[in-house]
Amino acid sequence: MADSNKIELSGHAGDTLAARLDMPSGAPVAYALFAHCFTCSKDIFAASRIAQALSQDGIAVLRFDFTVLGACDGEFANTNFSSNVQDLLKAVDYMREHHQAPALMIGHSLGGAAVLSAAPQVDEVRAVVTIGAPADAEHVAHNFGAKLDEIE
Repeated sequence: MADSNKIELSGHAGDTLAARLDMPSGAPVAYALFAHCFTCSKDIFAASRIAQALSQDGIAVLRFDFTVLGACDGEFANTNFSSNVQDLLKAVDYMREHHQAPALMIGHSLGGAAVLSAAPQVDEVRAVVTIGAPADAEHVAHNFGAKLDEIE
């Protein structure tokens, strides 16, 4: 049987983004959007546990895979921090069209930095939560060290 919580939405370049909407047992009191870390997916243990806990408190949570990560389409060479922010905003558009815009945006690691960048563009957001997020995208560049030229 298909998982009714699994959905697809369009990413920044028109690629399909795999997503999951964790719904509470009753009508949602609010909606949240969760952005995962750079090397993760929507299905990491922390994301699923956070979504489960929020849905038990009446909050619906949309979590999705950024372009090329997890179960998504696309070319890695065509992604960067700005494209992740655009994917987030496309997820917000999906939520507005099919449910309601998120009142809460949550981001883990680089997903947290993306949420901080996207949230000012979402009028409906009332709270932003980051988990282990860098202050900005450049803050993590030192983690790649001598591989920066190869990555580019």
